[in-house]
Amino acid sequence: MTVKPFRQNRTMTLQVYLEVGTKRVFACSVGWPGWCRSGKSEEAALEALAGYAGRYSVVADMAGSKLPEVDSFDVVERIPGSATTDFGAPGEIPALDRTPLEAELAQRYAGLVDSAWGVFDRTAADSPEELRKGPRGGGRDRDAMITHVVEAERSYARKIGVKHGRLQIDDSAAIAALRADILAVLGATSDGTPLITKGWPSRAPDRLAHPRPRVGDGGSPLIERRAVCGADRVCVRHVPGYSPRSVGAIGCACRRWRGR
Repeated sequence: MTVKPFRQNRTMTLQVYLEVGTKRVFACSVGWPGWCRSGKSEEAALEALAGYAGRYSVVADMAGSKLPEVDSFDVVERIPGSATTDFGAPGEIPALDRTPLEAELAQRYAGLVDSAWGVFDRTAADSPEELRKGPRGGGRDRDAMITHVVEAERSYARKIGVKHGRLQIDDSAAIAALRADILAVLGATSDGTPLITKGWPSRAPDRLAHPRPRVGDGGSPLIERRAVCGADRVCVRHVPGYSPRSVGAIGCACRRWRGR
């Protein structure tokens, strides 16, 4: 199935897969780890994915990969979701992730995951300790957000056989060691089988790019105010490459939160 995305100024078809829960659907790009968004329907998820292209391009640029311009999405696979999907995190493995992975592509995926971390770290370093709360007073402050992301990385890493103890956010050496071990696995060739019992194949790095950064600008950089679970609970009004007006045009996440 080919579905037109929300924005129409693009020039190629991008393959995506859908993880379909009972309350939430995730649309995830094939070949771009971390470019994955959710909605209450398939159409809403694809629209959200299209609207996120400008934000994800920051990660792609850092990795030395130019994000393609897209005028439609080709849904190549649908997989049933779970309670994790409905909670707000992509948690299922598509069949395409179980196919062999050659070294060149594996290293490209690892580079994109590493760049996602780099953008997040840069944003965290530029962010104030106290972040603006949501309209109902919810949301984590900076250090709690960083802790959540680091612990998510550590938890997901166990699915590919990388085990580290609990980390402190000021222990940069320990965090770097964890990420280096993750990248060593992601950047290696794979036959597509899970790396451990009940684990993930190495071609499932989207989960390890899950602390996808939303970067604020306009003189007030902020970390995305949400858990890394994928929920659209964001308190960032500006994103790189967009004016406030154009952010509103693609559906400001803050407004989506207010409307929930």
